[in-house]
Amino acid sequence: MLDRLHQALRRREVFVPRSERFGDPRAELLRGEAWAEARDSVARALDRSIDPAVELARLQQQLHAAYTEVSANLARNTALQLLQIDGQPSITLTPLAAQQELASLTRLREQLAEKLPPVELAALLLEVEAFTGFASAFTHVADGQTAATDLPLSICAVLLAQACNIGLKTVARADVPALTLPRLSWVQQNYLRAETLTAANARLVDGQAQLPLAQAWGGGEVASADGMRFVVPVRTIYAGWNSKYFASQRGVTYYNFTSNQFSGIHGIVIPGTLRDSLFILAGLLEQQTSLDPREIMADTHGFSEVVFGLFSLLGFRFSPRLADLPDQRFWRLHKEDDYGPLNELSRHVINARLISEHWDDMLRLAGSLKLGKVKATAVMRTLQRAGSLSGLGRAVAELGRVEKTLYLLAYVHDEAYWRRILVQLNRGEGRHALARAVFHGKKGELRQRYREGMEDQLGALGLVVNALVLWNTRYLQQALQEWPATEAALLPDDVARLSPLLHEHVNMLGRYDFTLPESIAAGQLRPLRNPENWQERFVPVE
Repeated sequence: MLDRLHQALRRREVFVPRSERFGDPRAELLRGEAWAEARDSVARALDRSIDPAVELARLQQQLHAAYTEVSANLARNTALQLLQIDGQPSITLTPLAAQQELASLTRLREQLAEKLPPVELAALLLEVEAFTGFASAFTHVADGQTAATDLPLSICAVLLAQACNIGLKTVARADVPALTLPRLSWVQQNYLRAETLTAANARLVDGQAQLPLAQAWGGGEVASADGMRFVVPVRTIYAGWNSKYFASQRGVTYYNFTSNQFSGIHGIVIPGTLRDSLFILAGLLEQQTSLDPREIMADTHGFSEVVFGLFSLLGFRFSPRLADLPDQRFWRLHKEDDYGPLNELSRHVINARLISEHWDDMLRLAGSLKLGKVKATAVMRTLQRAGSLSGLGRAVAELGRVEKTLYLLAYVHDEAYWRRILVQLNRGEGRHALARAVFHGKKGELRQRYREGMEDQLGALGLVVNALVLWNTRYLQQALQEWPATEAALLPDDVARLSPLLHEHVNMLGRYDFTLPESIAAGQLRPLRNPENWQERFVPVE
């Protein structure tokens, strides 16, 4: 009986009252008079009709236009091939060729990297704090005040110790009151927590968004989601097994979201390597920055038909990188539709009746998610497993099949769309490489035993990486403004392909010196490095 009960809990067939992980998400949905009053406003906010016939007609029109466009361009689309494998229609795409880099871009990158001034990571944090004031977002857990003397200095030291994984003793200074070990321990316990890290991170994201160079990379309307794996060698129930990522040990995944301006907008700690699609929607709905990404890129692990359906309901566009394109099904709304050479490929028919019958519940679910009445993770756990919220899950999946088909048709037809997905995912992977360089202490292993400690430390890591990205962007922008008139003109395409994910000029090792010249603290920039002076090519280490 206990074994069956355990299985039913995991399949979301039995729920536990007042449980966050095993509770019934249906209990939190809008219902009754509350839903009747909110229905029209929710439909307007989502740009949806309350009439399912109107929505099905819109989907039919979109599918017809997409199939027609792909069919008309089959002869010119040399990368796309329609095949028959074991009597079944299939589709393949020739991999994209590497994007060529002009000599002007290579030279621009090299010269800009040589101009970045050498800096200690500790001083970098203090400089970014002087520029953004992010330390004022850290308030005391009891009274919500920031009245402690020299609090920004202590905050920066604690953040560096957490992000570099080196411990407070390494950054403590007995001769500086704000850097003594008891003071740093007190600040860490009373000021560093999820809500203050989130508020401080939002200030860094806002600072990045205001820079013209960051705007040349994107407007913040696009983001990517991917996970970093960390081995956890200590005994804890919050780590999981996965031999591919953690060998014989256990670990966690830090699932984070990177905007197209290279800033990290949110992060979620996941025990082990649970399926990414459980958390991808939660990251978009829970992030608290000024950016409003409407399109999200992810790897195959973030993909499911339910994800496509919920993204569509909420007005987001889901653009994953699929590793198994030949195995994907293409769908149509009406069996009698004629799509010419794509007829065999699109032989699977959507259950439109199921969507129509559950349309009001689908809007109610989307409205509840949008208004924060129910947690996205709980809904995803239920919809993607055996539990179906009384058929609602199957209806959302049917809608997701339509949206997935529209995505697939765009993916195989538009090379620029495909490349844009890869570019954004590469930005996220580059950010992970920078985070690995920062998180160098204790062999890069996470040694927190409790979930809150993991979230605080990895949140500090994300904050420090954002500070480094913001600092690099400011100085790259300054170097571009001082670009010699004798050099070739700057090409907009070259500028758009620059990256602030650099760290060779930043010293993260040795003595951590938390001092800042008055001019830099007042907002002035450091002088750029002269590449012709070999003594300026090296970061001083004391």
